[in-house]
Amino acid sequence: MKVPTGCMFTHIIRGEGKTITYQNAGVDCGFVGALNAGFCNWRIDFTYADTDNKTYRTSRGKTHTECKINPMRDHAPQKLPRYGKACAQIYVNGVRRAGQCHHITK
Repeated sequence: MKVPTGCMFTHIIRGEGKTITYQNAGVDCGFVGALNAGFCNWRIDFTYADTDNKTYRTSRGKTHTECKINPMRDHAPQKLPRYGKACAQIYVNGVRRAGQCHHITK
């Protein structure tokens, strides 16, 4: 399953080294995509993995029962214990629809 045509899943991350100062993920829809009924029973999770691709932390988002065209979630600033990657995924009705990762390197 994918995000509907006309929509894209975005993951924004700011910081330096292992320090994340800002993180946000959500769906942006335009044109035809903005006409759909939205995403119902959605949640956005943030996960963190080391350089061996082993996930060491997951921040599971709240499941939202309302339908939204532009679901979004912010995550608190933090200091990661290791280098690797930070990812965000959107789930709709418990099924992963899309994800995006950023590599965290020296």
